[in-house]
Amino acid sequence: MTGPAGFIAVDSGGSGMRVVVGVVGRGVPVRRESREPVRTGERGIDAGHFMEQLVPLVRGALAEAGGAVPRAVAVGAAGFASLGEGLRAELPGALEREFGVRRVALAADAVTAYVGALGPRPGAVVAAGTGLIAIGTDLTRWRRADGWGHLLGDCGGGAWIGRAGLEAALRAHDGRPDGSTQLLARAEESFGPVRGLPGRLYPRPDRPAVLASFAPEVAACAAGDPVAADILRAAARHMADSAAAVCPTTGDPQVAVTGGLLNMGAPLVVPLEEELSKRLPHARRVPADGDPLQGAVRIATDLATGPLALPSDEAMLCVVTDKGD
Repeated sequence: MTGPAGFIAVDSGGSGMRVVVGVVGRGVPVRRESREPVRTGERGIDAGHFMEQLVPLVRGALAEAGGAVPRAVAVGAAGFASLGEGLRAELPGALEREFGVRRVALAADAVTAYVGALGPRPGAVVAAGTGLIAIGTDLTRWRRADGWGHLLGDCGGGAWIGRAGLEAALRAHDGRPDGSTQLLARAEESFGPVRGLPGRLYPRPDRPAVLASFAPEVAACAAGDPVAADILRAAARHMADSAAAVCPTTGDPQVAVTGGLLNMGAPLVVPLEEELSKRLPHARRVPADGDPLQGAVRIATDLATGPLALPSDEAMLCVVTDKGD
């Protein structure tokens, strides 16, 4: 394919889909978004529903971008590592039929978070929001830790912190040790009498988000409540443990933390910095350059102009190219 190197970058997650369309090195890329999350089915993430969401967003963006011809697509999708079978099988062909694109990178959102934060450098990134996952690379292979969901893991993430805060509230309600009357009061302000909390929480399909909504209350109590402070210190240890599990042990790796959980500020960030220094004394702590969508843009623009400087991995970063393109 000749002409300007157009690209499409996609970030698909629990809150919907974000798309950027542009031409490498030219002008300001066009951004579109949808608030409807892509469904999952028997084969994991539903490729048909993915395309239903994507096509109108891209068509509108291409028109605004002056008819840019896309040469490469990069998709970062939440759940891709575990639920990406359908996308891997169907999406490259669907993208070629719709947009004529034969260079496609399909990635877990942890990979796009990594690339957005650090770019093609060795290191580790902790993506901390409602859930939590760490990913690292020495540029020869990817390693991941946690990201197992709120029932089996995501230790130190927003849902984990919120659940721990509610557990402390219920201990105080029962008169058991290590309870927190401050967290009990805040729980009842947020959810009503705690006796009814199981019935209001357990049936909810958005249970992780509901649990995570209580995490800022834990942070708000931390200055004067040792139970709340201990929860955040434990969260920081979990986050540092995950970072240490994936960070390269040699060279000059960088480590960054990204995600909305950092908005909780000093009550979490201060113990997290302490734990990262303890667990990763050889790694240089740096601020994240950008978010997962910017990571998808970087992968798409690199793929549009040449090969990626990142390791391929079927579960984490699957690259499909036409050698004749």
